[in-house]
Amino acid sequence: MLPLLRPRDGSTGDTPIPAVSAAEVSEHARDAERVYASGVWSGLEPRDRAAVLLRLADLMQRDADVLARLECEDAGKPIRECVENDVPGAIESIRWFAEAVDKLTGQTTPAGPGVIALTEREPFGVVAAILPWNYPLAMAAWKIAPALAVGNSLILKPADTTPRSVLHVERLALEAGIPAGVLRVLPGTGAETGAALARDPRIGALSFTGSTRTGRVILAAAAETNLKRVSLEMGGKSPQVIFADALGYGEDLISQAIECAFVTAGQNCTAGSRILVEASVAEEFTRRFVAAARALRVGDPEDPNTDIGPVINGDAARRMLAVIEEARAGGARVLLGGEEVQVIPGGHYVTPTVLDQVPADARILSEELFGPIVTVQTFTTEAEAIALANHTPYGLAASVWSSNIDRALGVARSIRAGVVSINSYSEGDLTSPFGGWGESGFGGVEKSLRAFEQWTREKAIWVQLHR
Repeated sequence: MLPLLRPRDGSTGDTPIPAVSAAEVSEHARDAERVYASGVWSGLEPRDRAAVLLRLADLMQRDADVLARLECEDAGKPIRECVENDVPGAIESIRWFAEAVDKLTGQTTPAGPGVIALTEREPFGVVAAILPWNYPLAMAAWKIAPALAVGNSLILKPADTTPRSVLHVERLALEAGIPAGVLRVLPGTGAETGAALARDPRIGALSFTGSTRTGRVILAAAAETNLKRVSLEMGGKSPQVIFADALGYGEDLISQAIECAFVTAGQNCTAGSRILVEASVAEEFTRRFVAAARALRVGDPEDPNTDIGPVINGDAARRMLAVIEEARAGGARVLLGGEEVQVIPGGHYVTPTVLDQVPADARILSEELFGPIVTVQTFTTEAEAIALANHTPYGLAASVWSSNIDRALGVARSIRAGVVSINSYSEGDLTSPFGGWGESGFGGVEKSLRAFEQWTREKAIWVQLHR
């Protein structure tokens, strides 16, 4: 049984949620295959599926307050983030992909006279997604909308600590008119429920968002079974590269650098946890950045004035503090934070932390900590900035700040990452693709029309004319 964990106060829910066993996963996959083959959803016209998904978005809007509260309680996310960002973003995703699906087209390819060669994309049938705990609803929407819009039956496994918002969306899907069995949510552990999805031969494609370590396990399981398509969106150790002339952007630079580092208490795969600043302005930038970080309010997630909520659990907090102490022992200077404080009994709160003078071989520079912890390093040349930015096995995101757009664009093109923002912290809107390089993942793109490629396979059709 899965307790309804509430990291904000350490309590559990009144009604535990049964964890789905490996045997039950197989039964659900078999039923999803039957539902797909029946055509009750897959046989609809794209516009008809879109209309149902738009009703789902309307129902999510109706229940936005409920969804925000569930996200806040389960994940410990500040309620303001849930209300202003996560829930509206999830609703927008459902609407965007619903409205885009009937815009997809195949193509004809150049062939000789007497031949028609064309391509089309078709759904896999049964597909699955394994979700992270830090953005349960937003990540669910990124999977639900394109996967269902093209006609698949989708199985979702939420993280064991954050299942309730996704379970609520499953109920809303039925209310919207999505046939039973087309979208099913299977709560459970990664070791059993998630592993069973990775190994099930009926599942044609699987999307995973989470740690690199777990992604490797999923990839191996798929390779050992039916070679299902696997899309991985995993960790990051993203740089924020700040040139001296960027200080002219004033408070916009500081506020966005703060958001990049500390949104969701740093429990964000694109968090800019490595700040690389030109040496000539490092002292000024660091002073202003530390002052802004010190002003962040660590508090109860249900308080709309809270900026920083708890980290996900005590083990995560202890791991973060151990790495900070290791860096300090190696000669790093802790400019701010570096400690756990008690805000609500049972919650685990790591204060916003900033370090500089970090030894080049320190783990804190290379290991994804998934917490409110930032390091500051300096550079003197553009080449040095690029080398520092690329000194990581990850390649998910980066930010580059400079009023010289030629330089900013040149550096952005030289950074090995799937998403690079210039003079902002941004992952782009729904029209812009999102995906990582290296140990941050591969195999699929979230958002944009490219996202449909995760959930469909291409077929070439060769027609020989006899006349």
